[in-house]
Amino acid sequence: MEMSTPAGRTDKPGVLVTHPNRDKVVVQATRATVILLLLASTGLILIVTLGGWSTLEGLKPVLIGWVLVYLLMAYLAWQWRRGVLPIAAALGLLMLVFALVSGPAWFTRDKPGYAEPALPAGLLGVITLVIVPVQLLLIAFAMRGFAQGWNVELEQLDPGYERDALAHSG
Repeated sequence: MEMSTPAGRTDKPGVLVTHPNRDKVVVQATRATVILLLLASTGLILIVTLGGWSTLEGLKPVLIGWVLVYLLMAYLAWQWRRGVLPIAAALGLLMLVFALVSGPAWFTRDKPGYAEPALPAGLLGVITLVIVPVQLLLIAFAMRGFAQGWNVELEQLDPGYERDALAHSG
């Protein structure tokens, strides 16, 4: 099994590894969109987590973990790691369900008698519901990116290597 190096070379002398799909504008746009959606999701989750910190009961570690995982996935997508895309879609689906369920709960808390979070409960409800379409877009773009074949590699002879080999053999 050949290992490719970051420079696109393999352990085989004279062989150059290229990733043809990564040069396409649509693939680069999809990657940028996935990264942006992961970062936007992270920001929205952080706002809800920090803004509702005093009223969130058992979910604080889960939400902090979710933020860290989304940041890690954004980094891995930046590194062209295609395997992170279905995981991003799956976690996006789970977050979508959580946001759909918890969004209305914030509006319920926006009444007298409930503990007041750092941000108004109504605002937290709106932000939580904004997470829903962001997760839908994340799911769609992550699956689109997965289908684009970010991992496709082509091995080609390095033209410079042939000239060097011919010069040394003569």
